[in-house]
This record gives sequence, C-alpha cells and structure tokens, in this order.
Amino acid sequence: MESKRIITFLFLLSIFSINSAFPTVLPPAKKSAVVASPLSTHGRWIVDGDGLRVKLSCVNWPSHLELMVAEGLSKQPVDVISKKIFSMGFNCVRLTWPLFLVTNDSLSALTVRQSFQAIGLSESIAGLQANNPSIVDGSLINAFQAVVSNLGDNNLMVILDNHISKPGWCCSGLDGNGFFGDQYFNPDLWIMGLSKMATMFRGISNVVGMSLRNELRGPNQNVTDWYRYMQNGAEAVHLANPDVLVVISGLNFSKDLSFLREQQLNLSFTGKAVFEAHWYGFSNEEAWRDGNTNEVCSCMVDKLMRMSGFLLDQGWPLFISEFGIDLRGTNAIDNRYFAHLSLFILLFYIYI
Repeated sequence: MESKRIITFLFLLSIFSINSAFPTVLPPAKKSAVVASPLSTHGRWIVDGDGLRVKLSCVNWPSHLELMVAEGLSKQPVDVISKKIFSMGFNCVRLTWPLFLVTNDSLSALTVRQSFQAIGLSESIAGLQANNPSIVDGSLINAFQAVVSNLGDNNLMVILDNHISKPGWCCSGLDGNGFFGDQYFNPDLWIMGLSKMATMFRGISNVVGMSLRNELRGPNQNVTDWYRYMQNGAEAVHLANPDVLVVISGLNFSKDLSFLREQQLNLSFTGKAVFEAHWYGFSNEEAWRDGNTNEVCSCMVDKLMRMSGFLLDQGWPLFISEFGIDLRGTNAIDNRYFAHLSLFILLFYIYI
C-alpha cells in the first residue's frame, strides 16, 4: 500500500470487466465452487480447464512481514481461517510472500518458533502451539506450504504475490524494495526467487497464479527497465510452472500501466498473462475531501481507464488486486470513494 497509516482496510480482489459496450460473446460462467485447473485467459476473461469463465473473489492474506508467517496463526487454527474465508463467499486468496523467504539462507533456515523469538514475540508462541502446533518447529517455507495446502483443502484458489524483498511493512517509495536495482531488489535474485517459488508449487492445483511483484515504485522506476525485467520475470515463472496465470503490475504503486497502450510486453507464451492495478481513496485524498463528489468520481474513473482500464479493450484481463476502506465507517474520504467505486462496478459491468 502507498499509505503508512495504521488503518484496517478491507482488501478485496476482482477481475475488472469494463467495456463501453457489453461483449456479445462470453465464455459461460462457472456455477460451482470447485474450479477445474489450470486457469487460462480467453481474451479479457479468465477461464478454467473446462473453458468456463471464472470470477475471482479473493482476500489478501499477508505473509510478507518480519515474521514471514501468515498473519493470525497465533490466534486461530489455519483451518478455521480458511473456512471463514470460504464461508464469506470468497473463492481465492492473494497470499503474499517476501523474496528473502526463498533466497536468503539465514532467514529461510529459521523455524517458525525462531522467527517469532527473533523479533521479540516469544509470548505469541504459546498461541501458535495451541492453534497450529504442527508448524511451530517446522521451517518458515513449510509453514507457508501448509497454509497453501489448507486453503486448497477448503476449495480456495491461491495467487502467490511477491510483495516485497526484505520482510516488513509495505510500502514506501524509499524502502529499498521499490524497483529493480534498489538496495533490496536485485533483479537476478528476484528472478531466481520467482523460479524457486513457481517450481515449488508446480502441480499444486489450487495455486492458480503468481503475481510477479507488488507496487513497483520509487525514484528509480522507469519504463525501460520495467519492460526488460517484467518480461524476464514472466518468462521465468512460465518456464518453471506453465500452469499458473502470470499476474503483472505496473509502475507508481501499481497504478500506472499506461505505457502498454503503445507497446505490449513481448512474451513467448499466450493465454496466461493478466495485468493488475490498485485503487485506494487515499491516493487522491484532497480531491475526495474538497471536490464535488460526482465530478471527482468522473475524473477518477477517467484516470483509471487511461492508466489501466484500456487494457480490457485490448483484450487483456485486468485484476484489481487491492482496494479498500477504513472499516470503522468514520473516514469521510473512504466513504465517498467506496460509494462511487460500488457504483462504478455496477455501471461498467465489473463482476466480483
């Protein structure tokens, strides 16, 4: 996220299906919770192994913070969390992971217990022991695999999201994780990590996608390096695991894909690329606070279409992998933003 505010946000994912005119031919929609993998793309749509259109409705589950363990496992059994997600009507999880989980030997060798102890959370180990005893003395990567497996046991698809390199809160433009060549963002190490993760989950049917990198950002970001490295990352993932969707983010905290209007990525594979974008109210706080709400909404929609929505007209799926609000309902900016986001979903035939 672009903001450092400590606020509870509702993170939802959806596939944007915007068009000025409804398409005349759609793949038939999937009606059951069980999806025939692998997924692929059919024009701007995502379809399953039977050719039926799949509507992704996902939550973000952070596993990229200092602990490198999925949040909440000291409070609830993983199976309880998975079942809760499914019971709320979701069908997938965008599960985040830090690059160093699979590329830094000193970190990846830690057990879950040692990870908690290393940052002074020894008191939480009792909660882990009570709720998820099987992971306490296993490796961090085994704990990550256990979460993915349990999500699959509960009919939940998973999109693995490389959220950051050095484990920690995300994101700042100056945190050293923002763009290729930054302090903690070695492109060669990144590609190696993507390949490792893609290989590790090859054949795991509920892992249906891999997001190459969350929110590229910072003073060093540029289009030339974006094309070079995102193409290399996409190819590495597809080579290691040709079943998964390859989810590709843009620049400026995943808000800008406008450069693709004139030049697309040159990929060797087809039917697997999906683009992603983020949209929060706090990205335009002043406008939502001080402007005419209807005019601001119109401007924001126009901006979104210029920055990423045009990809739908080019025949690409667009994944809104983060949006959200302060759930307390007391933030006027978020309330205005979300009311118009909801209307936007209805008017532009977005399905969630």
